[in-house]
Amino acid sequence: MHDASVTAAANRARQGSAADLAAALTDSRRDTLATFEVFRQALPDLQVPHRAELNPPLWELGHIGWFQAWWLQRHAGRMQGHRADPDAPRMPAARPDADALYNSSRVPHASRWSLPLPDAEATCAELAGQLQATLALLAEVDDGGPQRHDALYFFRLALLHEDMHHEAALYMAQGLGVAITDARWQGAALPEPPAALALEAGRWRLGSNVEAGFAFDNELGAHTVAVPATRMDAQAVRWAEYLPFVEARGYADPQWWSDAGRRWLAQSSPAAPRYLRSTGRTGSAWQQWRHGQWQALDPRQAACHLTHHEAEAWCRWAGRRLPGEAEWERAAIGHPGSFRWGDVWEWTASGFAPYPGFTPHPYRDYSAPWFDGRPVLRGASFMTQPRLRHPRYRNYFLPERNDVPAGFRSCAV
Repeated sequence: MHDASVTAAANRARQGSAADLAAALTDSRRDTLATFEVFRQALPDLQVPHRAELNPPLWELGHIGWFQAWWLQRHAGRMQGHRADPDAPRMPAARPDADALYNSSRVPHASRWSLPLPDAEATCAELAGQLQATLALLAEVDDGGPQRHDALYFFRLALLHEDMHHEAALYMAQGLGVAITDARWQGAALPEPPAALALEAGRWRLGSNVEAGFAFDNELGAHTVAVPATRMDAQAVRWAEYLPFVEARGYADPQWWSDAGRRWLAQSSPAAPRYLRSTGRTGSAWQQWRHGQWQALDPRQAACHLTHHEAEAWCRWAGRRLPGEAEWERAAIGHPGSFRWGDVWEWTASGFAPYPGFTPHPYRDYSAPWFDGRPVLRGASFMTQPRLRHPRYRNYFLPERNDVPAGFRSCAV
């Protein structure tokens, strides 16, 4: 759940000192390696099915180190921050074939299962050396100087990139039945739904123009938008509210689904959300696939691993609607004491698009290739590192994705 400690962690990642970043980079790598070790124990050969939503764990691990080195140790223009030339010549990699193995912009996803990757011991040893090199560079930064934010930009980018991959590893583990038992990455029971937030019509400054620190390129270009009056859920929809739709045979009733949702139903033929099954027994009717086994579902938890289509369908069934991202951001920032977020990523009604005056940052593949109208998700999930939980952060996935720990909240129509 969002609280002051989460805000502080996100602010340190985006605006903190070099010492803050050194500690965060070390902590992030510790979590990366701990989760990788869980995969090693559960999957001794580290082989996973060839699916679009997965990556080989060894490739993921090597890519994290490669990315950090690509933008820091090997990037002569790193001190220029977001104004740096992404195409400037790079210094050689410590491993001669690193770019051919790990450059996600050039290595097709389907080929990653057949690459001649180094083994786990070699990869971990390379990551240890790479992190030490990063920390040595960071120790040289004058974080009291006028250009401190430019000088620290790529350190912040590398940190948050690693945190994103850590979350991806956690929901990949969920899909593979690998048990992640660390208490930090478990979903929480939510209280009974509080009174809805009554939000008046008004105008909201969406996004950020703050350059004194770090922001992703798709967050910049703040602009004022009109926001309608509505009553918005104070927390995400729980299974207790979602499952009556399933039990009313909502998945078999096309009236609740969009055209795209009906196509998804026809292709996937789901009878219930991913990772759920009905036992047919009164009092314990639903079970959840978690930690590689079927467990009794806690109906108090936020409904999770839902597609955008499922979120929309429930809203139509309930006579509700998804919030737009401006509505979500306004509520999260304007009502911090009564707007609970961070239990699941939350689908919105907004398509992912650039804000006015968008200028891509050096990591060109981060935003611009995905401005195709796919839905924006806001907030964070129980699998998200606290450093990444920021109220202006924009996530984006294809609407049919249900491996991601995503749910939703609703607004009055």
